[in-house]
Amino acid sequence: MNWNADLYDQKHAFVYQFGENVVELLDVKPGERIHDVGCGTGYLTQQIKNQGADVIGTDYSPEMIAQAQKLFPEIKFAVADAGDFHFDEPFDAVFSNAALHWVKNQDGMMQSVYNSLKTGGRFVAEMGGKGNVQKLIAATKAILEKYGYHERATISQWYFPSLGEYASRLESHGFRVVFASHFDRKTPLQDGDQGVSKWIEMFGSVYFEGIPDNDKKHMLAEITEILRPDYEENGQWYADYKRLRFIAVRE
Repeated sequence: MNWNADLYDQKHAFVYQFGENVVELLDVKPGERIHDVGCGTGYLTQQIKNQGADVIGTDYSPEMIAQAQKLFPEIKFAVADAGDFHFDEPFDAVFSNAALHWVKNQDGMMQSVYNSLKTGGRFVAEMGGKGNVQKLIAATKAILEKYGYHERATISQWYFPSLGEYASRLESHGFRVVFASHFDRKTPLQDGDQGVSKWIEMFGSVYFEGIPDNDKKHMLAEITEILRPDYEENGQWYADYKRLRFIAVRE
């Protein structure tokens, strides 16, 4: 999918703001060499650099990388596929926030991370976990079915694993999982009852590819109304996020 980097920064800043305490979990040591996988527009990459690391940020989206390079010209950024990458010089740590659930080739990603780490190096990340935006996905697919877009309703856009599933997968690639947590984190949406539509347009646009604008407008409004009882609290709207956070070490 094509990313709107400006919309991402303006209306979905929670993605990197919630990631700030994942940077704390990374526990950067000055002089460490760190790779930020799925860095988006580079805000957390900058925080890692500010703590004294030699950091590079990569993302699959050229739009995101262009924005990151514009915002933080002193940092190294590159377009790269998280499912298959290689660096000649190994890293002390690989970091990722809110990106791994987009990666189709999970085994390729884990092997690439493992191969890029020094012995004893750490893989520190947060991603969507099992049940993430489950209500939003269910409402979207129900409305797609209602309007006759049955093929669109079968799309599987993300990979949201359970803790046990993901820890086992990491272990199968040679990692020792030293910390893992799967937790609820209701996440505020901006612009009131427009927040659901804007979230879908930012992250779930694939569901509506090829659908006429008039249909799309009515469908997004109906999805919003389905979600209102669960998402709206005194005028503020929240998405039903569930996150998976872990530290895994290359032995």
